[in-house]
Amino acid sequence: METTFTPIASLAGGVMIGLAALMLLWLNGKVAGISGIVGAALSDYSPASRWRWFFIVGLLSGGGLALYQWVGTSEIVLRASLPVLIAAGLLVGYGTRLGSGCTSGHGVCGIGRLSPRSIAAPCVFMAVAALTVFVQRHVMGA
Repeated sequence: METTFTPIASLAGGVMIGLAALMLLWLNGKVAGISGIVGAALSDYSPASRWRWFFIVGLLSGGGLALYQWVGTSEIVLRASLPVLIAAGLLVGYGTRLGSGCTSGHGVCGIGRLSPRSIAAPCVFMAVAALTVFVQRHVMGA
């Protein structure tokens, strides 16, 4: 399996995510927790919640534009079946509800606010991710 080390692109992406989270907090008084933003957008249709939809559209269109611009859609290969992808998405959604947030809310915004719960959550996320990769590669042989 080949990987490409891209420290400049990674740093630029991290800075942009941090600035977006900071701007949302300063300008709107809201934490940029994606699962909370999406959950509230799907349950609150008031005009005061309109910003959530703009945020979601910006995330999707920005990601799509970056994918098209720098990666190219012909290079994407999904190695999992549709049922596995659906199950994975549901498990991630369940996990964000169980953990009261996702990596963006806890890892990007919560750690910056020195929230003990948000410091613990990414540690658990990363430990589970490392365990999952270990089991998949070394136990299951994938």
